[in-house]
Amino acid sequence: MTFGDHRGPEWDTVFSTMTIPRHAKAVELLTSLPLEVISFPEVARTRDQIDEQVDALKHAGIELFIVHTPCWTSPNLVVHGVQRMGAYTIIIGNRDMGTHGCVGLFGAAGALSQIGSDHRRIRMDYDLAMYEKKLLPLIRAASTAHRLKGSVLGYFGGRSIGIDTATFDPMGWKKQFGVDVEHIDQIEIVRIAETISQDRIDRMRVWIEENAKEVLYNDGKFTKEKFDFQIACYIATKDICRDQGLDFTAIKCMPELSNSYVPQCMTAAFLPNNFDGEEGEKDAMVMACEADGDGALTQQMLKLISGGMPTFFADVSHIDDARKTLYCVNCGAVCAWYAGRDEDPGKNLNRITIKQSIRPGGGAITGFFAAPGAMQLARLYRVDGKYRMAIIPCTAVTPSEEILEEFVAARGPHQLPALFAEVDFDLEAFVDEYGSNHISGVAGEYVQELVELCKMLGIEPVVFT
Repeated sequence: MTFGDHRGPEWDTVFSTMTIPRHAKAVELLTSLPLEVISFPEVARTRDQIDEQVDALKHAGIELFIVHTPCWTSPNLVVHGVQRMGAYTIIIGNRDMGTHGCVGLFGAAGALSQIGSDHRRIRMDYDLAMYEKKLLPLIRAASTAHRLKGSVLGYFGGRSIGIDTATFDPMGWKKQFGVDVEHIDQIEIVRIAETISQDRIDRMRVWIEENAKEVLYNDGKFTKEKFDFQIACYIATKDICRDQGLDFTAIKCMPELSNSYVPQCMTAAFLPNNFDGEEGEKDAMVMACEADGDGALTQQMLKLISGGMPTFFADVSHIDDARKTLYCVNCGAVCAWYAGRDEDPGKNLNRITIKQSIRPGGGAITGFFAAPGAMQLARLYRVDGKYRMAIIPCTAVTPSEEILEEFVAARGPHQLPALFAEVDFDLEAFVDEYGSNHISGVAGEYVQELVELCKMLGIEPVVFT
């Protein structure tokens, strides 16, 4: 919404010729961005006009309110519109000397600050590159904060193998983030898996067998029957999530399922993926291993802020100081998309070896090294009960033969899926601050978006650069 001067003579003789074309330009630039923009041809100048436009925007289900003050406008009218809207607000002004834009911007923003109305201010030229650089990260962050509200984590099991940093306060989440938690016993996965039809299992297994680099069945703990049950657990988890309206998940797995049934590695590989062999294209759905609630919430933030990309979850398993590389390794599977980062799901699977798990329950794990490319790692953690977020831009790299030889020599021949992440910051400072053994990630770089999201949600951002 563009707000204009409500005074007739001043509007007619001065501000209309400045405001109306800038309103049109702002709408044009916003609609050039990857957004659904809802706007009106008229500038809002009176309470009736403001109420009419605000109510129409609310009816449309907007996630974010962009207030445009290109010239002078009465601050109380902007406050009226913002309060009636009740959505996160960004106020945009301009740098044109002739518009009196600073007066309109500061008058409205100062009034909002006085009443404690959360908002952000941007003063910029009417330039698409500027809108992309300054405005789009804010919009992504605000949209993420909005979409978190009312979402539900499916929390299967409880604390896994004593990992305290994976625990969380469900009511604290509801207060701070608006996120609900549905606690589900993980035996429910087993119960429903036993009812999954063989046809559904076969579609998934045959797709994996036909596309994976290799599937190393044996006569011991990795039989086709064991693999079928792992796949059935994955399909059961999908069904539970859909039936119960869950938005993202965390599954305990160890030790009960990994010891007495099968590890949930196929779920970790394909639930966060955007494709599987049973249904084809699908929405990527976050899953965190070892019932890591804060890890799952971090992944969900990364998924939303990236526009729905598959997400990554692993341990910070080793820090190579000489090469400034984090070795991020999972005990059984990470999202299959990261094997190749390719739009063709078959090409991603071509890089994955399916081999026996070393867990007592047997079954399979995935083996691959994550494909190279820009990567945004992040992690929610708490210090004295208050949330911080580690924000870690990095580059996924293909390990050299020398590194692989060292890796195998140190870890043994049973290699797990791993991301080799080159970083550029003080590793000792990272060791002193970082608050979890787990880490989450998504392809791309979203430092600015995550910093803004933290500000909106009352999280302290800790950027490692």
